[in-house]
Amino acid sequence: MLGFTNLDYAALAFFLIAWFGYHAALELTPAGQKSLNRVMDRYRYRWMEQMVVRENRIVDTTILASLMNGTAFFASTSLIAIGGVLALLRSTDAVLPLFADLPFGAQPTRIAWDVKVGGLAVIFVYAFFKFAWSYRLFNYMAIIVGAVPVLEEGRREEALAVARQAGAMNAVAGKHFNRGQRAFFFSLAYLGWFVSGYLFMAATAGVLIVMWRRQFLSDALDAAMRQADA
Repeated sequence: MLGFTNLDYAALAFFLIAWFGYHAALELTPAGQKSLNRVMDRYRYRWMEQMVVRENRIVDTTILASLMNGTAFFASTSLIAIGGVLALLRSTDAVLPLFADLPFGAQPTRIAWDVKVGGLAVIFVYAFFKFAWSYRLFNYMAIIVGAVPVLEEGRREEALAVARQAGAMNAVAGKHFNRGQRAFFFSLAYLGWFVSGYLFMAATAGVLIVMWRRQFLSDALDAAMRQADA
């Protein structure tokens, strides 16, 4: 009824398994503790603990503002992407013949095209909610940072406790930001479905490999884990 072939269903299933499987491996398994994201979470806590000993916290607020600006940029980009996807729904008649002329492409039915475009819109809506929530959490973190007591005699444990709360909020905000970026990366793989199911699966596998290498085999991970020379 939708005009999808068995290849389309298989490619979509592979896409969903890749996305949710990567999420589970990165965030729910012991192996994920060695990922770049988790290593950076430890630096987030260390940053907040170092903030306690600084009387002037301008550097910390500047870094926090930079994180918030980056998150706001991606949230705005998500809205633009949503608008672009919705515009595709108004250009169906003009676009369908173009995809049929692509290599390995076959002209989909109108309802199949609308379903694919709707799926892409869902991905960008999900990304927007993740970035928007991450931005809100960074705001909450800023409030907690402002509540960290000045380091004084007898208040060290209190100051460290509040700083660790800020670090925890920082890590949660970073987690949702990473999920939003993950949606962006998988949206690139999803575009392959507009051409063919084979390209959809190949693009999904390519995105999965790239993201996995960045988390577990990248030079960025080596740099984050490198110990300073004594």
